[in-house]
Amino acid sequence: MFSRKISLSLLLLLLGTQTGITQQAVTAQTPVPPATTTKSLCPAELRTSIDSAINRPLFSRARWGILVKNLASTQTLYSHDAEKYFTPASNAKLLTTAAALKQLGADFRIRTSVYQDADGNLRVVGRGDPSLKNAQLTLLAKQLRQQGITQVNNLIADDSYFQGDLINPSWQWEDVQAYYGAPVNSLILNENAAVLTVLPQAIGKPLQIKWADPTEAYQWRVENNSVTAQKDEPGLVEVKRDLKGAVLYLQGQLAVNSQPDINAIAVFDPTQNFLRHFRQSLAAEGISVQQTSTASGGNNEREIAAIESPPLSELIKEMNLNSNNLFAEALLRTLAHKQQVAKNQNTADVGLKVMQETLTQLGVNLNTYSVVDGSGLSRKNLISPEALVQVLQVIAASPEAKVFRASLPVAGVSGTLQGRFRNTSAQGIVQAKTGTLKGAISLSGYIDSPQFEPLAFSIIVNQSEQPASTIRQAMDDVVILLTQLRRC
Repeated sequence: MFSRKISLSLLLLLLGTQTGITQQAVTAQTPVPPATTTKSLCPAELRTSIDSAINRPLFSRARWGILVKNLASTQTLYSHDAEKYFTPASNAKLLTTAAALKQLGADFRIRTSVYQDADGNLRVVGRGDPSLKNAQLTLLAKQLRQQGITQVNNLIADDSYFQGDLINPSWQWEDVQAYYGAPVNSLILNENAAVLTVLPQAIGKPLQIKWADPTEAYQWRVENNSVTAQKDEPGLVEVKRDLKGAVLYLQGQLAVNSQPDINAIAVFDPTQNFLRHFRQSLAAEGISVQQTSTASGGNNEREIAAIESPPLSELIKEMNLNSNNLFAEALLRTLAHKQQVAKNQNTADVGLKVMQETLTQLGVNLNTYSVVDGSGLSRKNLISPEALVQVLQVIAASPEAKVFRASLPVAGVSGTLQGRFRNTSAQGIVQAKTGTLKGAISLSGYIDSPQFEPLAFSIIVNQSEQPASTIRQAMDDVVILLTQLRRC
């Protein structure tokens, strides 16, 4: 079963609201005053307090990496294996964010174009806009109809802007079936995911599948081995996708009186998925399409319609607030086009090179990290707390600081931290990126305490057999200690 919560943008799709960026990402920075606290901690007491939190018997097999620095003076307040490599999970997105902001700029937008050749064929050229939804296809179709186009001989999808693997080869197979491991191509639509709801029927009957987009029912062959159970029986639904074809496997059970179970799976062929939906959008505007095809390049063409993504400042909000892997991977590949990408060169590899060069220019030590993707989904990523704090420090001193920080979840308020730190001294004053993989939990960001200097911190836990919730609570305890620091 996919264990990760479906992002708000996909839920909006399910509800029929297609937006270029999630509403949560846009409004998440609403300030909430922190909870009052009478506790305080002197810097000299910090080591003993944190050591007590992380050296408990239940963490005897876990690896902790922690670094806390004063943001202004770079004084180290606490360090534990901070120079060692850890699997960072989605904290890797902090590196992608920093490089994208520095290289592309906060106002950068990704353009999707439609070109027409001398024979009247239309070529839609994607450049990896991860925010593209059905609503934007409708806008493109309306632009074409306004120009008098009512028939298209050949609708060509040019998916060549990003070259190489659609999926990082080091991602695990159970991840690439799920929406959070969706393929990354040049013509992304609806986050390259299909949303479905599983509902109980009569007792003993198989569970019913309801697709957010009804036409998806014709794209998948379903092997349904699920069942509707007796009232109040425990429910567990497992949805899997064949890696070699559009086959959906459903098993498990839901009680007859239970709530529907919402899932999302990665589409099998993203280019054809885009063509199918665009053809439907054109038809809705009275434009018929004789045939569709895929090709790259084109001569003697003129752009006759185009749409642009929200600015990068909004794209990174979705990426970090909701920890959206697809957005991170698309922006990594977009970085590659700051250089000349040779034919048959893997765009993601070039993007990683640009990221590395950018971070080095910013002052991040190359020897403190080694990453193979932009999202943190790979278990081959290695990052030290030292590297993450360096990124936080150099960006805090850069012109991009405000935009960078606005993309981070706020404790007890927004994004992946909305449900954490509520009614604690951390609420409203901690901005940090979360990270979760099996065996890897992380949290890195900033603390703006009213009674102490601003801090940059990174906490990573690897190789623990404890539940993620237990590790997160211990991490939160450490962060709360940091918010209680005072000058003494």
